[in-house]
Amino acid sequence: MSHDAQMTVVDHLEELRTRLIVSLLAVGVAFGLCFWQNHQLLRLINKPLAHNTQQQVRDGNGPLGATYSVQESARDVAKQLDTVVGVLRRESQPPAVSASLTQVQKSLGKDVKRLSAAPKGDLPVTLGIGEPFTSTITVTLIFALILSLPVLLLQAYGFFMPAFEPRQRRRMLPVAFSIPILFAAGVTFGYFVVLPAALHFFQNFNSSEFNVLVQASQYYKFAATTLLAMGLLFQVPVAIFAVTRAGLITPKQLRHNRRYAVLACGLVAAVLPGDAITMLLETLPLYLLFELSVLIAGVSESRARRRAARTDGGDSQPRLDETR
Repeated sequence: MSHDAQMTVVDHLEELRTRLIVSLLAVGVAFGLCFWQNHQLLRLINKPLAHNTQQQVRDGNGPLGATYSVQESARDVAKQLDTVVGVLRRESQPPAVSASLTQVQKSLGKDVKRLSAAPKGDLPVTLGIGEPFTSTITVTLIFALILSLPVLLLQAYGFFMPAFEPRQRRRMLPVAFSIPILFAAGVTFGYFVVLPAALHFFQNFNSSEFNVLVQASQYYKFAATTLLAMGLLFQVPVAIFAVTRAGLITPKQLRHNRRYAVLACGLVAAVLPGDAITMLLETLPLYLLFELSVLIAGVSESRARRRAARTDGGDSQPRLDETR
């Protein structure tokens, strides 16, 4: 719809219904695709937990740790038997005995190779009969919402943009397209940096004193909250652009108070679990986002001033002619 089009309340409701239907269809299609690949998605979201609990398993903590300890003992016994069989083969033996020892040594070699596999980390546990199904649906829905986010934002943009003038619409278009990109960047950063650091801190804190088991519903809730928080935190450029365009603060003031931005980024990184290296890795992208926001706001303000200057210059010429 154009900005000058006249619409009744019924027309607005019909358009809203249409866009809601399109949004629901987009979520449904994304949900179907994600449910089709739910095994891959579960492996993807479980990977940080498994990776950060490998040390516990290697130390013999928890049920998997006890199993791995038995595996190491069996591997040592198989190695010792392989050594004994090798010594017996080197001595003079009847052909039948030598052939039998060769087969035994090959079997022991396979067993040693299989028992030497690296330990696997913990996976979330389910406590109820239906929890595997509900946990799978929850993970599928989360990924479906993330996958369909561009379509949802596009429908919201299409519904609200007719209320703005064409010039305002052109200004809002880059912002509308930057929101899903920044959200995806935040979720990616959270998955590769923040979530592993948080799991490493919580899962290895006094782990030798507890039999640590992670419930699937709580783990997926924690992971979704962490990734969503980072996706929203990466919307800082959009928020800064909005407040500068509204005139609440200027880019010059932001640059002048840069030290407070560094402190705020450091505090946010300090609240997130992790060590000093992880804190530095979390602070740097947040501060770069702030600097990028200030740069974009400054460029936008300069363009607005140039447009205002050209407009004032064009309006002043007729006034001079009228005075003459």
